[in-house]
Amino acid sequence: MKQTEVAVYYFPNYHPDSLNEQWHGQGWTEWELVKAARPRFQGHDQPKIPMWGYEDESDPAIMAKKIQAAADHGISSFIFDWYWYENGPFLHGALERGFLNAVNSQELKFSLMWANHDWYDIQPAPRNFRNNLAASGKVTEEQFIAATNYMITHYFHQPNYWRVDGGLYFSIYELMNLIEGLGGSYEETKRILVDFRTRVRNAGLGELHLNAIVWGVQNLPGEKAIEDVNKVLEDLGFDSITSYVWIHHNPIPHFPMSDYSLYRELSVKDFERFTNEYELPYFPNVSMGWDSSPRTVQTDVFDCVGYPYTPILVGNTPQQFQKALWEAKTFLDKGVTEPSILTINSWNEWTEGSYLEPDTRYGMKYLEAIRDVFGIKRKQESQAEVG
Repeated sequence: MKQTEVAVYYFPNYHPDSLNEQWHGQGWTEWELVKAARPRFQGHDQPKIPMWGYEDESDPAIMAKKIQAAADHGISSFIFDWYWYENGPFLHGALERGFLNAVNSQELKFSLMWANHDWYDIQPAPRNFRNNLAASGKVTEEQFIAATNYMITHYFHQPNYWRVDGGLYFSIYELMNLIEGLGGSYEETKRILVDFRTRVRNAGLGELHLNAIVWGVQNLPGEKAIEDVNKVLEDLGFDSITSYVWIHHNPIPHFPMSDYSLYRELSVKDFERFTNEYELPYFPNVSMGWDSSPRTVQTDVFDCVGYPYTPILVGNTPQQFQKALWEAKTFLDKGVTEPSILTINSWNEWTEGSYLEPDTRYGMKYLEAIRDVFGIKRKQESQAEVG
C-alpha cells in the first residue's frame, strides 16, 4: 500500500515584516495576539502558551527545530501560506530566511498555497469590525506574472520543492478573487494560467500541479465560493482539489462552543462526499481545532457577530485529533484518492486555535498523534534507504 503524504499548512506571521511594522509598529508579530488572549466565557481555555516560546521563525536555527520535529513525526511537507499584495512580497521571511537557510531543510519538502484573500486588519478585530481592508488580494495580469516569476526564480528550482505526480504543487486559496483580479473572465484566466505553465517549462522545471482550495462556508470577509466547481476547474485546467480548514464546509453549530468529536464526525463525512462530487482528485483535510478569539479585541463582548467572533471547538485533545487522523487513514487506505495525500490545518495557526506546534498543556502530543497514525512506516522506510 502506497504511503500517504502528510502536508501541513504553515502560517508565517511569527517574524518581523516591514508591512506589518507599518500597520502595527516595529517588531510586531502575531505572537502579540497569542500573548494577549484571555478566556472569553466560562471554561474557555486561553491563553495558549507555546512550549518553545515566542520564537522568530525567520531564524534558520529556530526553523531547523520545527523542520526536525515535523519530519520526525511523519509530516512530509509544509505548505506555506504565501502572500503577495500590490507592494509585492509579504510574510516571506519564514520561508526565505528561515526554512531555506535551515541546515536540515532537505529533511522536509515545501510548497506554496497562494493565500490571495483580501487582508483585513483583524490583529485584533473590534466587535463592530466590518470592512477595514488593509490590502486587496486581487492582482492584475502584470502583478500575477511578477509574482509567479518570483516563485519560479526563488522556489521552484529548490530540490525539495514538493512535486505531486511529477508536477510542482501550487495551490490557490481564493480562486474567485484571482479570476476577478484578472478581469473576471474564465477565458482570460485560463490563458494566463497556461502562460504560467509555459514559463515554468521554459525555465526547465517541468510541469505544474495546480491545486484549488474549495469551500462552501464563508469565513474571512470577502471570500467567495466557486459556484460550479467541476466546470470552472476543468475550464481552467486544474489538477486537484483540497480544503484549508473544516469550518469552510460546515458551520460550527453552537455558540460559544461546540464539541470537537461531534464536529469531527460531521467533517469526516466530507472525505467521501467531495471525492464523489468532484471530478478532480480531492485530497482530504483534517483540522486540529478552531478558536479565532485571540484575533478579537479582548475587552469587547464576545458575541456571535462574524469572524473572528465565531463559535469555537472544545475537547480537541490529542486523542480526539488522532481519531480524525485514523478516519482519514481508513478512507485513504481504500485507494480511491490518487495520489494518497492528506492536508492538515495547521502547523501554527495559534490565533485560530489550530496548531500542531507544542504548547505547555499537551507538549508534542499532537505531533505524536500524526507519527502514530502515519509516520512509523515512513521512518522505517527512510532508515532502510540509509541502510
